[in-house]
Amino acid sequence: MKVDVMTLFPEMFDGVFQSSILGKAADKGIVSLNAVNFRQYSGNKHSQVDDTPYGGGGGMVLKPDPIFAAVEDLLSSTSAASGSDKDSDTAVVEEVPSVQVAAHQKPPRVILMCPQGETFTQKKAEELAQEEHLVFICGHYEGYDERIREYLVTDELSIGDYVLTGGELPAMVIIDSVVRLLPGVLGNEMSAVTDSFSTGLLEYPHYTRPAEFRGWKVPDILLSGHHANIEVWRREQALQRTWERRPELLESLELTPKDKIFLEKLRASRERENHEG
Repeated sequence: MKVDVMTLFPEMFDGVFQSSILGKAADKGIVSLNAVNFRQYSGNKHSQVDDTPYGGGGGMVLKPDPIFAAVEDLLSSTSAASGSDKDSDTAVVEEVPSVQVAAHQKPPRVILMCPQGETFTQKKAEELAQEEHLVFICGHYEGYDERIREYLVTDELSIGDYVLTGGELPAMVIIDSVVRLLPGVLGNEMSAVTDSFSTGLLEYPHYTRPAEFRGWKVPDILLSGHHANIEVWRREQALQRTWERRPELLESLELTPKDKIFLEKLRASRERENHEG
C-alpha cells in the first residue's frame, strides 16, 4: 500500500511514520509512507495557500489550486513510475474528475480530513485496508474551498465531534488504524481480528504473568489449559464489557442464541443487585 499525506506540516509525521508498527511496516516494504508540503505548490512568491472567504466572514480558507496541483503532481508521478514498462494510456478517475491515472492502475482514494465528514469506524478502516493507494488532505484555517470537496476528493472523514487545530492528527489516527490491518504488519495475525470493534464487540480482558500480583489473581479459567472453555469465557467477557460500556453496539450485532441467553442472565442479575441495593 502507498500512503501520501498533503499537509503544511510534514515534519509532524516524521516520528509517527518512523516508529512502532508504522515504521516496521515501512521497513518491511508493506507500506510506503510519504508527507508532502503542499505550500510548495502555491504558485506565488509569498507561498500563500489561503485567502479570505468570498462573501465575507472570519478566518481564512485554503485555496483550491495548491491542493489540486499537489495531488495531481503526486498521482502523475506515481503513474509514470508504475507505468514506465507498461501501456502508457491514461484514464480519468470517475470519483476524482481532475485527476488522471494510468489505465492499468486502480484509482486512489483521496481522503479529506474534515469535521463534517463521515465518522471513522473500524469498518471503514477495514474497507480502506483493501486499497492500493490512499491520499490524505490535511487542512488548517477556517476550512477548504468547496471545489476541493466537489472535484478532488473521494471521501471525507472525521474522527469525532470535536475541533482540532488541523487534519494532521486525525490522519495519523486513520493511517495507523488502516496499516495495522495489512497482512504481515502485526506479529500475530489474530491480533487485528480480535481487537475491540473488529468483531463488533469490545475486547475481552487480558492477563499475563505473574499469576498473582499484590493479591490480585488471574481468573482460574485462563490457567486451566481448557481452550474451549477459555473461548466461551472470553466471548462472555466481551459481551459483558460491551453491554456495560457501549450497549448501543449490541443493537447492530447478530447475536447467537447462547449470546442472548448470557445477556438475559446478566440483565436479570444486575436487576436483582439493584433491587437489593
